[in-house]
Amino acid sequence: MKIGFDAKKYLEEQSKFILQRVNDYDKLYLEFGGKLFFDLHAQRVLPGFDENAKIKLLRKLKEKVEVIICVYAGDIERNKIRGDFGITYDMDVLRLIDDLRSNELDVNSVVITRYDNQPAATVFMNKLERRGIKVYTHSATKGYPTDVDTIVSDEGYGKNPYIETTKPIVVVTAPGPGSGKLATCLSQLYHEHMLGRVVGYSKFETFPVWNVPLKHPLNIAYEAATVDLKDVNMIDSFHFDAYNEIVVNYNRDIETFPVLRRIIEKITGEESVYKSPTDMGVNRVGFGIIDDEVVKEASRQEIIRRYFKTGCEYKKGYVDLETFHRAKLIMEELNLKAEDRKVVIPAREKGARLKVESSKNETCSAVALELDDGTILTGKSSNTMDAAAAVILNAIKYLAHISDEIHLISPVILEPIINLKSKTFGSKITALNCEEILIALSISAATNPMAQVAMDKLSMLKGCQAHSTTILNTNDEQTFRKLSIDVTSDSDYSSHSLYYNN
Repeated sequence: MKIGFDAKKYLEEQSKFILQRVNDYDKLYLEFGGKLFFDLHAQRVLPGFDENAKIKLLRKLKEKVEVIICVYAGDIERNKIRGDFGITYDMDVLRLIDDLRSNELDVNSVVITRYDNQPAATVFMNKLERRGIKVYTHSATKGYPTDVDTIVSDEGYGKNPYIETTKPIVVVTAPGPGSGKLATCLSQLYHEHMLGRVVGYSKFETFPVWNVPLKHPLNIAYEAATVDLKDVNMIDSFHFDAYNEIVVNYNRDIETFPVLRRIIEKITGEESVYKSPTDMGVNRVGFGIIDDEVVKEASRQEIIRRYFKTGCEYKKGYVDLETFHRAKLIMEELNLKAEDRKVVIPAREKGARLKVESSKNETCSAVALELDDGTILTGKSSNTMDAAAAVILNAIKYLAHISDEIHLISPVILEPIINLKSKTFGSKITALNCEEILIALSISAATNPMAQVAMDKLSMLKGCQAHSTTILNTNDEQTFRKLSIDVTSDSDYSSHSLYYNN
């Protein structure tokens, strides 16, 4: 893989800049946008970026940092799913707490925002408190966003409980957007000011990258990633007016800046030090780019991946037609085609051949996978295993130099698993998925040395690209994710079944 980003340089630059910002205050509330852990989008568009760069940055500053986690009560109530992990937001909060603790970072508390006695949110609050986690609830802010006098009063932020913090940097993070991070920061600023403390607010948002051009593929890839939120990159007019410098921000930050600045000025009683929304940020990611052409190409590939993802989400009913059309327009803006992703054509050609050979009037599943050396392998669905499992087996056999004719898993192992699914569990889908095949392979490895050799090659699939001609089932998606394979799918189901195709 070609490297376009210097992770070490970025880490040094970012930590230095945050510390400079902290020096201006007794305490800094730092709103963290994006993902604290496993920022796979950043890793894909910035080859060389460490997916856990943010958490390593916080570990470097751990003596000065504590963390508040926000989650919107409405997201708990409707079981909102975090797409990259396939888990609900409340479960992601639990995962986040565990991960922060394992990295020696202090978790101060969890804030359930816009709480209005939603039953599921109350159950989650009880669960946290009974495990020793401090929980606060914030209601919707009266008067927000226009009535600043009410917002900054006992009827607004004053109604929220004050969260006791002890360290100079308070990181405010969340499972996803719309979780109430900004409101929590501003509520804390209000209470801190009432206590006579000098505190500040800053925002750590990796994308869009303010110091690369507006129409750079890196910034357009951010629009593709947030297509469901309707985020649009714009020139920060406030920054240009203040400094005569062209920088990039996104519509929501620019639109809310005048109100945000007025709220901060109302809280502090002083003119804001920030002249623009870009001023509020502490993002130095642009200074880590060392090969712009590599970053551009990686960003184009990410835009194509996001197009496929949005198409599948539309087919599943998760997004509307307008969102899908917007993803398509972003592709057209850069003259990109689905076929510009190398694994798409081999997968579709394999699928087309299978359909000609098959007598069934259904879409034939095929998956193509590109290895690091550029080799593209394919797998097809069968009665024994699905196409995703087949391509994984084919890939590790290739990497282990094992003939395609050799069976790594004995029928003695496969048949009892298939029988268990069909006869005991009553499943109508008996073909084994990725996880089941890999478990069977690990059992075979106990007595078959070649199976063990193949198993040892699984780590070599990290960062590989794959494409499926049909929408992958949830299990296969999660297994590919665990193997760190970037997979896309055409927006077709593998059969006409409604219930068994979820």
